Amino acid sequence: MACSLPGSSLNCDLEAHSNPPMQSIFKLPLAVYALHLVEQGKFSLDKAIRFLPSDRILPETYSPLQDNYPNGDVDVPLRELLRLAASLSDNAAADTVLRVTGGPAEVGAYIQSLGVRGFHLEDGEHMLHRDASAQYRNWFAPAGAVQLLRRLSDNSPLMAEHTQLLLGWMKDSPTGAHRMKAELPAGTIVMHKTGTSGVQDGVASATNDMGLITLPDGRQLALAVFVTDSRADEKTREAVIARIAKAAYSAAIQAH
Repeated sequence: MACSLPGSSLNCDLEAHSNPPMQSIFKLPLAVYALHLVEQGKFSLDKAIRFLPSDRILPETYSPLQDNYPNGDVDVPLRELLRLAASLSDNAAADTVLRVTGGPAEVGAYIQSLGVRGFHLEDGEHMLHRDASAQYRNWFAPAGAVQLLRRLSDNSPLMAEHTQLLLGWMKDSPTGAHRMKAELPAGTIVMHKTGTSGVQDGVASATNDMGLITLPDGRQLALAVFVTDSRADEKTREAVIARIAKAAYSAAIQAH
């Protein structure tokens, strides 16, 4: 885990430079990169992107897009693909965006160009669904995840309009209700992205959450918590993230 609060000495680093599998966390950097390409004039948010039959992840995956269009072969605006990926963590939508924006290497190079360290993306959701070991090739150091959050909060590489669009998707995300948000005061604004693996042989490779937590005075606490290779049940794993977020929030309120 790692956290950051500008103007304070708050430190909650624990193996902050390790390389935990990030799972769907990658959809946040992917969305940042796609919005950058929009600003470069290479796409528009209203551009129709073909959701190809080959973009489907079979036999099944979490994808409202794929559920709505089980045969694929339909045009979907880039804006909607990004919303589905960033907010709902739609796997097929994310892979479609990854395909049209140039693939993992392009995303990684752009994120590194922002000064964010410790982000490594090799595979999209197709591969993660075929080979569980592939998830360990996609990692994000908690310290790097916090660096990306700080950029979005303090010195965004994107125009204000696109930054707010992305943060809005993160705020409205229904995922991870029992993680970072669970023990914070009612009404606390949390703009976050989760990542979750399956469970194999009793081991959950990844139970993750990273996000910006808005403090009562308007400051934003950046926090990343990645629970890796745990044998605990889901309720316990999520409760650990919730308790860490509560402790970091409480400490941040006192930090100056």
